[in-house]
Amino acid sequence: MRQRYYNQDQGTNRITRLGEVMLNLSIPEHIVPLRSKVLNFVEQEVYPVEKELTEDKVGSRRGDIMRGLMDKAKAEGLWALGHPEEIGGGGLPFMDYVFVNEVVGRSEIAMVALGTHSLQDSIMLHRYANEEWRDKYLAPLVAGEVFPSFGMTEPGVASSDPTQLQTRAVLEGDEWVINGRKWFTSGAGNAAYTTAMVRTEGDETPDHAAFSMIVVPTETPGYNILRDVKVMGQADGHYEVVYDDVRVPKENLLGPRGHGFKIAQDRLGPGRIFHCMRWLGQAQRAFDLMCDRANNRVAFGKALAEHQQIQKFVFESAAEIQASRLLTLHAAQKIDQGDEARIEIGLIKVYGASMLHNVIDRAIQVHGALGVTEDTPLERMYRHARFARIYDGADEVHIQNTGGRILRRYANGEGFDIGMR
Repeated sequence: MRQRYYNQDQGTNRITRLGEVMLNLSIPEHIVPLRSKVLNFVEQEVYPVEKELTEDKVGSRRGDIMRGLMDKAKAEGLWALGHPEEIGGGGLPFMDYVFVNEVVGRSEIAMVALGTHSLQDSIMLHRYANEEWRDKYLAPLVAGEVFPSFGMTEPGVASSDPTQLQTRAVLEGDEWVINGRKWFTSGAGNAAYTTAMVRTEGDETPDHAAFSMIVVPTETPGYNILRDVKVMGQADGHYEVVYDDVRVPKENLLGPRGHGFKIAQDRLGPGRIFHCMRWLGQAQRAFDLMCDRANNRVAFGKALAEHQQIQKFVFESAAEIQASRLLTLHAAQKIDQGDEARIEIGLIKVYGASMLHNVIDRAIQVHGALGVTEDTPLERMYRHARFARIYDGADEVHIQNTGGRILRRYANGEGFDIGMR
């Protein structure tokens, strides 16, 4: 019989190993009031204006509505909760913010309304930008006065292998000269700057040491936005940008030369946790809508909820959401402990994206024809769910890398005891 190395505290629902807290399955008591307050803000303030704010057209009324939401969030002490306190944020610890981010994720609008949209960018500037750029952008960024954008993906390149990126920057005197083309530069149309991943070193340099990140103000000559790329039929702020002899000061470099992939990993690791927690919020919202519809819609003489196939939808959705949640919390805790958690992140990225699609798909099915109209949020959520299997690395890449890492552990004699990770 294998020795049992863990215990479960029935009172706190915590699983421990050798005195170490491994995973807390419930929301910590101290964060429940704040999480509830954020959820109430999303449901009472964001939901009612959501449709107007997600329409393709842009106008002054849309800007006024969003600014009103942002001001309300600040007034209620809900603004930028996950940003470090020293840069003007709420200073919420990472694991506490993970639980709050779950309810923020119920609406894509809530990210901006609550100031969470810029978290990855503000931390990146805080850690790697020189003093001038921190002074110019950091405080306004956290305050929601300016917006960031990030340029990595390129239209002619399989960006799941970023070593193929073609955009280059050459140092001429005291300036970087950048040439290339990016797309899916999200938010570029409203952004004050784009952080661009570019090759700064020669072909003789190993690929993973050849790329850097450079801050490019969007008003710089040669920074040309070609179009807002439509995603699943909707213009959604994913811009295609051409860099035509764009010149920026050499001080715009983030961190040391050749450290682009290191900075990207620092950005993407926690970022994928945030994505997965927001997916859980979206899935929970779809689940709520599905269950309400099942209880209130009558077909063939009884409520949909009384039909076995609908009960199966509910069962499968509840199981997938819970499994995804536990996987995500496990990965988040490992990151919080200083681990890169690459295996765990690979697992949740793929499983979480699949879970999101499945739950929303079932919710649409239960709603019937109504589910594919704009009268519920489900059809827009479904578009975004499909995209989740591609951004931040396609599923196939995560599957290959994660499977390979696990197999290498066995080849090295380490093994991978899933229950003990």
